[in-house]
Amino acid sequence: MIEIDGSQQSGSGTIVRFAVVLSALCRAPVRLVNARARRRRPGLRPQHVAAVGACAELCGAHTEGLRVDSRELVFRPGRRIPGGRYEWDIGTAGSASMLALGVLPLACLAEATVSARIAGGVFQDFSPSPFHLRHVLGPLVARMGAGVELEVVRPGYVPAGAGVLALRVQPASQGLAALDLLDPGSVREARGIALSSHLAERRVSERMAHACEETLAAGGLRCDIERVDEATASGAGAGLAVWAETSTGCLLGADGAGAPRRSSEAIGRRVARALLEDVASGASVDRHLADQLVLFACVARGTTRWRVPADSEHLRTNLWLAERFGARTRREGALVEVEGLGVRPLA
Repeated sequence: MIEIDGSQQSGSGTIVRFAVVLSALCRAPVRLVNARARRRRPGLRPQHVAAVGACAELCGAHTEGLRVDSRELVFRPGRRIPGGRYEWDIGTAGSASMLALGVLPLACLAEATVSARIAGGVFQDFSPSPFHLRHVLGPLVARMGAGVELEVVRPGYVPAGAGVLALRVQPASQGLAALDLLDPGSVREARGIALSSHLAERRVSERMAHACEETLAAGGLRCDIERVDEATASGAGAGLAVWAETSTGCLLGADGAGAPRRSSEAIGRRVARALLEDVASGASVDRHLADQLVLFACVARGTTRWRVPADSEHLRTNLWLAERFGARTRREGALVEVEGLGVRPLA
């Protein structure tokens, strides 16, 4: 059994979610202690319980300590990931897109297609936008061999949550292949989506999009952003995402969510600046993709290489976790290399 000290590195929920993913894919039982030790409220929160429970359901794992506030967790993975249809409800405004990101590597190596309906929060700070997962991470995972579809069925925001995502994954029949993203190329244009719920009278989608487009244009990047006003969400809220593909096929994105007393224009400018900064850095991935890619590279066959815009706690944490499960990693300046374990579909 591999023991993971959750107080190390970021000391965050990232360690909980991704240690379980690697445990399932490497068929290595794991004991996690000091879960989320560096957070203001240590221990598992509902979103972590839901994420671990979803992974356990996918691979038939046995768990111990899987409850809210628990600081110790044992995860004993099953031998198969059969695929099928699933429904997971976090029960709070916890991030549905983070849960989707957590189960995605397992679904990529399942025996059959995985379809899931995930309920929770959809647009919020400190979690990936579903648009980023769909338009940035998803296409790269497709190049590695798995098909990924993600749809926002209903937006959901803090504090009510109640959003719904629909995830469908066609597994990689031969396992995931490594990516080579060493040459960032050049970006000529970008696209995006500005979505708001119950805020059409305040023109929130239009204002976010316009501010973002103006800021990007001032930085030399043309961008067309789709404006979406909708009223199915349980409460008011907003989210903005933009993404760009380079001349060498690299993908970079940026996103932001609405919040009380946060102006639409501020959201638009902040998202635009993040994308411009990452592009200007010479990176081949954005600041979020930089650490998200580690899990997929860890289980792929071959060595995946990419250039990051900056160092981050999440990147260091994910590389540390990959090494705990046997992958070889290397950092040299902006260059990241992960020699994958070549995990085959689990059947």
